Amino acid sequence: MILFPAIDLKNGQCVRLEQGDMARATVFNLDPAGQATSFAAEGFEYLHVVDLDGAFAGKPMNAGAVEAMLSAVTMPVQLGGGIRDLRTVEAWLGKGVARVIIGTAAVRDPDFVKAAAKAFPGRVAVGLDARDGKVAVEGWAETSEITALEIARRFEDAGVAAIIFTDIARDGLLKGLNLDATIALADRIAIPVIASGGLASIEDVKAMLAPRAKRLAGAIAGRALYDGRLDPSAALALIRNARAAA
Repeated sequence: MILFPAIDLKNGQCVRLEQGDMARATVFNLDPAGQATSFAAEGFEYLHVVDLDGAFAGKPMNAGAVEAMLSAVTMPVQLGGGIRDLRTVEAWLGKGVARVIIGTAAVRDPDFVKAAAKAFPGRVAVGLDARDGKVAVEGWAETSEITALEIARRFEDAGVAAIIFTDIARDGLLKGLNLDATIALADRIAIPVIASGGLASIEDVKAMLAPRAKRLAGAIAGRALYDGRLDPSAALALIRNARAAA
């Protein structure tokens, strides 16, 4: 299980949103590269980055901040937001991003996702952000009529590295992960699933390490880290101990 610290970018700053609402953004750090360096120093092994402006614009909007982070840390970075064509995938992977996350295009253009996953095996993830079970797109501004499971099944044999499943209703609100829905998804597909949205405390990390969650590949932590509700050293120690015991 990997615990991914999250850096969400808006206007070049490190922010957290509530339920994906750009009007409800809290700025936590003016220096995303500095934040990435802090996460690396705390012992995290994989960074999760979202270009929020890019998700709305449909193209990268915080490239400078992302490139600064890539220069600042050696740990792998997975990046989502505004990645809608093969040229953008290729550009980010060429700049050192370990894995790109495709969200809106997974709903609108599944053939593109399959082509990207085929061209770059193991380096393309799909972000499925659900509101009341239906997947939202365009930076969560629109809700489709398709369920997360329906979309995930489209990519079963495509070589997609992971599905990142976010419960929008919980995102940024510290309500706890929606493990029931996330585990239900993971149990019905072969692609590894990462839980996102609402991680609030060490109890969520413990729940991720429970036997019923064994098929989950990891979880994303955002506001709980910034607010100090989740102690990174305690969380990472729990994960290390669980790996050693496995």
